Amino acid sequence: MKVILLEDVKGLGKKGDLVNAKDGYVRNFLFPKNLVIEATEGNLKVLKDKKKSEENKKKAEYEKALKLKETIEKVDIEIKRKAGEGGKLFGSITSKDIAEVLKSKYNIDLDKRKIVLQDNIKSIGATTVEVKIHQDVSAIIKIKVEEE
Repeated sequence: MKVILLEDVKGLGKKGDLVNAKDGYVRNFLFPKNLVIEATEGNLKVLKDKKKSEENKKKAEYEKALKLKETIEKVDIEIKRKAGEGGKLFGSITSKDIAEVLKSKYNIDLDKRKIVLQDNIKSIGATTVEVKIHQDVSAIIKIKVEEE
């Protein structure tokens, strides 16, 4: 029997897949647990429309991420902090600090978890930091740390 999966079913497929399963398995297990719907012409059309709308949504998110990447890469961030001898900072600059500067100076709202720092910035100088905007899009920010 051909059915459309409403949830991920181990050994059968992922949500939204059109699969062929044994009649008894469908009638006795999948239907009672509302894991599938029958693959009628109307249900197939609904599934096709849903997949198309999800695809359009993903495409729009990707394009938005590309625009944000262009905006971010034009920005040069300058952060002033107190430092000791040898250019070592008192404290460090974290991804939260970078996100706050982006928000306050450039009105770019970015989650601090998307800023990839191998280790916090602990010295004066210039550095580059990667920002994961989307799973396929990442940008590079130039950060210049100066002494107050």
